[in-house]
Amino acid sequence: MLPFKFDNENLQCYICKNVFNKFKKLMGHMNVHYSNFMCDVCDAGFLNRRKLYFHKVTHNTGTFPCNQCSKIFSTYNNKRCHERQYHDKAMLINKCGFCNALFKNNRQKDKHLVTEHGVSSFARKCQACDKMFVHQHAMMIHMKRHHLVERPHKCTQCEKGFFSTTELRAHMVKHTGEREYKCDVCLKSYARKWTLREHMRIHADDRRFKCEHCGQAFVQKCSWRGHMRTKHGEQL
Repeated sequence: MLPFKFDNENLQCYICKNVFNKFKKLMGHMNVHYSNFMCDVCDAGFLNRRKLYFHKVTHNTGTFPCNQCSKIFSTYNNKRCHERQYHDKAMLINKCGFCNALFKNNRQKDKHLVTEHGVSSFARKCQACDKMFVHQHAMMIHMKRHHLVERPHKCTQCEKGFFSTTELRAHMVKHTGEREYKCDVCLKSYARKWTLREHMRIHADDRRFKCEHCGQAFVQKCSWRGHMRTKHGEQL
């Protein structure tokens, strides 16, 4: 018997306090704490012989035909993954319009469309600003970042919030003053990698910002803006 404790809405392991979004995942997690039977192939532990038996089947190799189509697989695990991806309608909701394959999410379907049918993924439009996205996941990130303004990562020095840990790390150099990115040519150091990349364009004489009036080109955008303002009276 397995012990569970349900004193709130969370599905939480009463031993290690990990939280799960489905009871099935919590059940599978309990094998970690009650490893009564060990797999002699990968040393994974299981609560009882029945769970161990179904696990050991995944290590078997041979000829495993799909129960729904003519495809054959070398392992039972690959066969089950195929059946879940293409035939298990109870688990999958996204349908391919070309071959009727079913997928758990839009990302898997989009990948299938490109690799199997050579079709670009269908664009999706943000309902707040009409910006278009290739993947559903990218659109959700956009919504959270720009429209819901989620900032879960807080700076411990000034309490400023950021959407991602990458943005937080880039911000922290303001407090630490660390300059770990050094130019190999002039040995100048910079706090951020992208600042070093911009600096290297000076040594490469990469003049990508060109004046459309007189043809003069500049390495940095700020120099181009200054030229357009002072020489041609444009306010950019």
